[in-house]
Amino acid sequence: MHRWKSVALATAAVLVGLTAPTLTATPASATTTAYDATYYKNAVGKTGTSLKSSLHTIISTNVTKISYAAVWNALMATDQDPNNSSNVILLYSGVSRAKSLNGGDVGDWNREHTWAKSHGDFGEAIGPGTDLHHLRPADVQVNSIRGNLDFDNGGSAVTNGGGSTVDSDSFAPRAADRGDVARMILYMAVRYEGDDGFADLEPNEKVGNGSNPYMGKLSVLKAWSEADPPSAFEEKRNQVIYDTYQHNRNPFIDHPEWVEAIW
Repeated sequence: MHRWKSVALATAAVLVGLTAPTLTATPASATTTAYDATYYKNAVGKTGTSLKSSLHTIISTNVTKISYAAVWNALMATDQDPNNSSNVILLYSGVSRAKSLNGGDVGDWNREHTWAKSHGDFGEAIGPGTDLHHLRPADVQVNSIRGNLDFDNGGSAVTNGGGSTVDSDSFAPRAADRGDVARMILYMAVRYEGDDGFADLEPNEKVGNGSNPYMGKLSVLKAWSEADPPSAFEEKRNQVIYDTYQHNRNPFIDHPEWVEAIW
């Protein structure tokens, strides 16, 4: 079970003889899973580029890929409201909405590419364009506001966004979804390394990445992952994708401490 981590005081640079304290998150403690002796056996104990390389091989092997059209029904299963089997929970807003309201009109939900499909120009291609580990149901209007923006703190409240904020060059999900978003983005960076005909996707410290295969900001995403550990909903979603659809896992949901171990 994942627990909220305590917030520790870290000292900043000494200026004019004074030490200014800043708040930072405590790194996630090591976790163990039922998959460590099997699925993750070649990754356990590694760090840095070695860990990233091992995880890339693991989550890219024997993967079942689905069409973009098939994503609709898949999301109805992966993101089903645990309190109402007729609904899905929408990313960013947290709203529970009828599965039947999927489409492109106001009041509908559609398929949000958390790693914006223009960042690396993979579009809706089978592979990164249909990977359920970063595709989530989202309100049509909120999805449009997010567009292809990078992720960062700050901005003004998004209408009906559940606490999400936006400015000219970045978007921040509501607090309850920030860790989810971070772990989805970092999954994509490990899954797609440029060896499958698609771009090598990587996080960086910028916003406004445009069509480049990068997504920022890495430091913010790391902080979000620490502040918002994997929830039961996120863990169940990971399991459904593994058992029923793609047969691969998001390692950062199983082992959130691997975020810091790699980056």
